[in-house]
Order: sequence, then structure tokens, then C-alpha cells
Amino acid sequence: MTKIALVTGGMGGLGEAISMKLASVGYRVVTTYSPGNTKSQQWLADMEAGGFGFRAYPCDVADDESAQECINRITKELGPIDVLVNNAGITRDTTFKKMGKPDWDAVMKTNLDSVFNMTKPICDGMMERGWGRIINISSVNGQKGAFGQTNYSAAKAGMHGFTKALALEVARRGITVNTVSPGYIATKMVREISREVLDTKIIPQIPMSRLGKPEEVAGLVAYLASDEAAFLTGANIAINGGQHMH
Repeated sequence: MTKIALVTGGMGGLGEAISMKLASVGYRVVTTYSPGNTKSQQWLADMEAGGFGFRAYPCDVADDESAQECINRITKELGPIDVLVNNAGITRDTTFKKMGKPDWDAVMKTNLDSVFNMTKPICDGMMERGWGRIINISSVNGQKGAFGQTNYSAAKAGMHGFTKALALEVARRGITVNTVSPGYIATKMVREISREVLDTKIIPQIPMSRLGKPEEVAGLVAYLASDEAAFLTGANIAINGGQHMH
């Protein structure tokens, strides 16, 4: 039976690359999108034209009830979820001096609370079936910090704490839980940074002297989702071109 993979925030950028890669290696891919996203149907049509028959469901991953409703719908209409990629995230960058509570709350809810909201209703089913893959997309800035990102760095670091604890709890039930921490990847969001900043501030910090490719991160996620990765759990895998080593 074809395994079902759910990728949160799968429309565009890294999530899109992950969705395409998982589909190409045989998973039936489902994505979530923000309820206010008016471009979802066009994205689905574009993907179908490219040979990817994805299903997509509206979901506010920061809201527990919305997450539960979304997962219930997916399970009822398609079947149980075998692979969960917690990819959805936002930024609200500003120095801590200028950061307001709404900036903190929005990032923590979307980037960290969402991991609980999406994982909780899926994990029990994985345990019952004796197989599952949970992959949390963090960031190099959750490891090394970043100026103007106390909220984002805290949330992304928290994701890996979640990974390690849950990995211990479910390891004997055939479930792996891992974190992937990308560096600067050539997504639309990163490409919107000015060329001057990229060339003078960011790329010089990367020993490989380039941005990463979304497909490179997607390939790592596909491996973590596979049967071959069954002995790898609780890890935080850095994929950052050597920018931060630990």
C-alpha cells in the first residue's frame, strides 16, 4: 500500500521541493496551506500539469482545533498518515529591543506550537501501526542564533528539543523522529534578500560559497522518510554548506 506523507506549508519554497521529491519516490503527498491562501488552487493545477497529483487541505497549523480537523479529514478521505514533515514556518524579524509580544507569539505558535498540534493526532496511529517518520524542519539559526531573530531562533531550537524527547518515547514502536536544520537555501524568501547582502554578508560565511538548493534538502528528507533510515532517530542533521559545524 502506498504510504501517505503530509508536508505542512508545502506550497512553494522548501516545502514544495520536499513534496515533489517525496512524490517522485513513491509517496502519496498531502500538503497544508493557510486558510487565507488564494493561490492554492492555481498551485495544485500547476503541480498537476507537471505530473504531481497532490492533495491540499486548508489548515492553521498554529491552532490546535484547525490541525485536528485537518488531520481528521485527511485520514477519513485518504487514509492514515505515515510520514509527517513539520515544515510550516514564518519570520517576524526585529531586534529584541523592538520586538513586541505579538511578534514573539506569532512565531512561536506557527513554528513551534504547530509541531505539537500536527504531531499529536498523528503519532498515536503511527504507534499502533508500528511504523512512522516524523521530520521537523528547523534552521541553522536555531543552532547558532541570528541577529534580530530571538523569536525564530528560540522556536527552531525548541523543535529539536521536541525531536529528541519524542524520539526516545517512540523508538521501540518503529517510529523515527529527526530534525533537519538547513542553512541559507535558494528559496524565493532568500532570493528576495538584496544581492549586496547575499554577496557581502551571507555567502562569505558559507565555506561552499553558494546557497543550498531546495532539492538537496528534499533529498535528505526523502532519505529520513525511507525504510533505510530506520536506525537514525533523535538526530539534528545540519545541511548548511559548512556554515555552522558542531
